[in-house]
Amino acid sequence: MILQVEGVDAYCYTGGKAFDASLPSAVFIHGAQNDHSVWALQTRYFAHHGFNVLAVDLPGHGRSKGAAKASVEALSQWLLALLDAAGVARALLVGHSMGSLIALQTAHAAPARVSHLALLGSTYPMKVADSLLEAARSDEPSAIDMVNIWSHSSVAQKPSFPGPGFYAMGGARRLKQRISQINPQQVFYTDFAACNSYANGEAAAASVRCPTLFIFGLRDMMTPARSTKLLTSAIAHGKVVQVDSGHELMAEQPDAVLDALFAFARTPSATT
Repeated sequence: MILQVEGVDAYCYTGGKAFDASLPSAVFIHGAQNDHSVWALQTRYFAHHGFNVLAVDLPGHGRSKGAAKASVEALSQWLLALLDAAGVARALLVGHSMGSLIALQTAHAAPARVSHLALLGSTYPMKVADSLLEAARSDEPSAIDMVNIWSHSSVAQKPSFPGPGFYAMGGARRLKQRISQINPQQVFYTDFAACNSYANGEAAAASVRCPTLFIFGLRDMMTPARSTKLLTSAIAHGKVVQVDSGHELMAEQPDAVLDALFAFARTPSATT
């Protein structure tokens, strides 16, 4: 589905079902140098089991036009404008990595718009090493390879995981390369810099009152468990689910992630 947001095209995958604003809505927000396709399994299931789905391509990513936004706050404002364009008054927000910061900031900026908040592969502060920032700016192919290696647990490197013909690590690398091909404006650096500079996470987390779910990868080297305590302490009512994966948990453990998300989404307050 193509929407006009801030004067340019914004693409949302709807899970293979026509969008129906009368249904409860779930909005899926990808991370750095990715697009809506990272949510392929989860979004299609949601769309065929009673939910509207908007799996967004952030500006400058995938099929969405315009330049990549330089801050989490700007991305949150864009997301709220997208909800307005779609006619969605209130939604479950599901964000991965950079997308989790966007979801968190949106819950803080417009709490009435967020019914539930699901944060995957999240941490705060989401600092990026200076060496990786510089690689993203000056040698993007190397930065893609580094992040791709660090984002996966060893089991994901098996070509048969999680099923015949599915290569999680290769698919993730190719997606990041494609984002570079379709938008040469240093999207990876812009995304990383936005994560690195976001300074409102603690205040945003302290303001969250809606039901919250954290899903963490037990072998995540990008946002390791030891780094998540500020968020989980600030949102003390949040439920924590751990899956046996690295940072790319939606691909490495798609069923476990889906089960946790869908059970969370179906709680009574998520659909009222």
